[in-house]
Amino acid sequence: MTKKLEDMSLEELWQLFPIFLEEHNKDWETWYKEESRRIVNFLPANQLYKMHHIGSTSIEGIWAKPIIDILLEIPRSEDMGSIQRKLLEYGYLLMSESEGRMSFNKGYTLQGFAERVFHLHLRYYGDHDELYFRDYLKAHPDVAKDYEKLKLTLWKKYEYNRDAYTEAKTDFIRLYTQKAKKLYKRRYDDKIE
Repeated sequence: MTKKLEDMSLEELWQLFPIFLEEHNKDWETWYKEESRRIVNFLPANQLYKMHHIGSTSIEGIWAKPIIDILLEIPRSEDMGSIQRKLLEYGYLLMSESEGRMSFNKGYTLQGFAERVFHLHLRYYGDHDELYFRDYLKAHPDVAKDYEKLKLTLWKKYEYNRDAYTEAKTDFIRLYTQKAKKLYKRRYDDKIE
C-alpha cells in the first residue's frame, strides 16, 4: 500500500521536500497572479478581503525557495472552516492550524515537489506582518541581499530540517519587520493594498 503524505513523519517529509534555493525567477510573479485568480474564482467574494504575494519569491533579485507564498486575508466576520473546506476541495492540503491562522500547501507530491508549489497563509484581516517585511526588503536592496546571504548560509546546514531553517531566520525577520512597522506606520491597516 502506498503511503500518503499525511501519514509521513516530519523526517520523511523533510527528506522528500528538502530546503533548496534558486536564483530569482521572473515567472514567480506570473505564477502568483495565475493562482490568485484561480482562488478568486472559487471563493465567494464576501469571503475574500485581500490576497498578497509574500515571501522571498516576491522580492526581485534574491535567491529563494521556489515556493510561492500567498497571504489570503479574510474578513473577521467570515468562518475559516468554510474557506478551509473550499481550499481542500480545490487541491490544497492543510499543513498547520492555530488560533485565527491556517496554512495550506499545494504542489507537494509523493514524488517530491511539483513544477509549481504554493503555500497559502489564511488569516483574518490585519494579521499581515509579512507585508511590512516584504516591502522593507523591496525598498532596501542591501537588507534584501543580507537576507539572501543568511538564507544561503543556512541552506545546506538545515537542508533536511525546515523548522530549524525557519527558526534561524526569525531574529532577522523580526528585526526588519519592526523597523518597517515604525517606518511605514499602519500602512496596511487603513487601506487595501
